[in-house]
Amino acid sequence: MRDTGDHPGAGDGPPRDPSRGARVRRDPRARDTSAAPVDPAPPVPPKAARDQGFSYLDAAAGPLVRPYTMTGGRTRPVDTGLDMISVVVATRRHVDQVALEPEHASILDLCRRPVSVAEISAHLDIPLTVVKVLLSDLISKGDVLARAPLPAAELPQMNVLQAVLDGIRRL
Repeated sequence: MRDTGDHPGAGDGPPRDPSRGARVRRDPRARDTSAAPVDPAPPVPPKAARDQGFSYLDAAAGPLVRPYTMTGGRTRPVDTGLDMISVVVATRRHVDQVALEPEHASILDLCRRPVSVAEISAHLDIPLTVVKVLLSDLISKGDVLARAPLPAAELPQMNVLQAVLDGIRRL
C-alpha cells in the first residue's frame, strides 16, 4: 500500500529522499516562518506589580510565599538541639515586632505560653524544618528559650508519683 499523503500527519517529519527511502535532515539554520512571532510579556518588578494592583495572595491557597524565602534560603537551623517536641517560650512580653519578619512575629505570639515546635508548625501551617530555622533565629537573639523534653530516665519514679497521689487523697 502506497502512502498518498492525504491522511492527517502525512506531511509531518523530515522529507524522505525517494531514491534511498531514507529521511533527509533539514537544514538546522532554516526557520519556520509560518508561525507569527510571539512577544513575551516583560517581567513585572515587584513594586510595579503592587502599584498595578497585583496580589500575592491566592484566596484558595493563601499567601504565595515559598518556605526558603521565610528562612533567607537557609535549610538548617543553627545547632540549637530543637526537635519536634522541644518546648519553647518567649523570654519577654514585649518585643519590637516592627523589626521582625511576619513569621518571626507570629511565632513570638504563640510562644507567650510554653508550646512545642510541632504545635507552632501546625498552628502557622509552616513546614517543621522552616519553623526550626525561624526559632533558631529567635533563640540566637535571646527572644525565645528552648527546653529539650525530659528523657525517660529523668521522669519521676512510679513510687514517687504514687506517694504524691496518696498524699492528695488524704487531704
